[in-house]
Amino acid sequence: MIWKFPYYEINTSIDWTSLEQNFVWFQEMKNIPQDPEWHAEGDVFTHTKMVVEALVALPEFKKLSEQDKHILFSAALLHDIEKRSTTTTEVVDGITRIVSPKHAKRGEAATRSFLYQQLAPPFAIREEITHLVRYHGLPLWVFEKANPEKEVVKASLVLNTEFLYILAKADVLGRISADREDLLCKIELFKELCLENVCFGQKRNFSSHYARYLYLNKQNMSLEYEPYDDLGYEVILLSGLPGTGKDTYIQNHLSYPVVSLDDLRRANNISPTDRKGNGRVVQLGKETCKEYLRNKMTFVFNATNITKELRNKWISLFIDYKARVKIIYLEVPFQQLLVQNQNRENIVPEGVIDRLIQKLEIPTYEEAHEIEYIIQHSCPSL
Repeated sequence: MIWKFPYYEINTSIDWTSLEQNFVWFQEMKNIPQDPEWHAEGDVFTHTKMVVEALVALPEFKKLSEQDKHILFSAALLHDIEKRSTTTTEVVDGITRIVSPKHAKRGEAATRSFLYQQLAPPFAIREEITHLVRYHGLPLWVFEKANPEKEVVKASLVLNTEFLYILAKADVLGRISADREDLLCKIELFKELCLENVCFGQKRNFSSHYARYLYLNKQNMSLEYEPYDDLGYEVILLSGLPGTGKDTYIQNHLSYPVVSLDDLRRANNISPTDRKGNGRVVQLGKETCKEYLRNKMTFVFNATNITKELRNKWISLFIDYKARVKIIYLEVPFQQLLVQNQNRENIVPEGVIDRLIQKLEIPTYEEAHEIEYIIQHSCPSL
């Protein structure tokens, strides 16, 4: 079954009125200005409409499947969603400029939470759209990065770089600026860079999970390097929102010792809101982990671990002890999450869950040697 973005049908005029009436974030774009030197067309709302219209007119877009067209349409509509929260002014060389720093990164979070809570596309489609929003500017600035090759390879592991190429073209064609031809040239160079590194429209392949991890995390590492794998034991890190069933998954599928921050918190009668007490829980967790690590024992580390920063604090410890790290990310549909949370012994307030969804960062391959996504797409009990 094809997932479709609401109020959009292929090969028909775009129903801008319905889109504006049904999505507040789209309405709000009318009030967000852009710097006239690079966006003489006007506000973000006008630019977004022009980008979408340019997208559906592109020959590359017309060749796509219906599903892929809905993915790219969604990404184009959402690509500047967080210019709402980031647009400000700053003085550059004596001239006041309108800027939107980090709007793509914030847009990633806003897109993920919007799609997860309201439209419920399949996980892979949602994450494709989300990462297209996050990286929509990459084709324009990739050659300003220290290692352009690594940037496109890394992007290819989370999105389709051909889709990114098409979206970037539409983004440039959907604006009025003097440097438009130069920007289009940069996008073609981005395509050539992807082709050179065998990652245009496909994930870059590696000889092993270990080779991929080292390439993404070490400087001056060749794409063709085949490392000797001397990692003799494994740490399995669970990641997922409260109510996704991490404890149940461990009971049913994993037979290793478990270090659980929630269990430590309950065993020591420490409230989740007790900041000082939670510091103690983390220390107890680290000491238990170190005991297993020193003995080179495979074990499971169980906590929400919903952000890259939180995961990295633990993974860096595991890596220091030369453990192989596998992340298992679990997810259930939003409505099922709410039901399962209500059925927990320790219910998390829905307001807290909403805030956690806003912070959620799905694990990516640069974080660990291996990642497994356990995604439940339907809820038989609902």
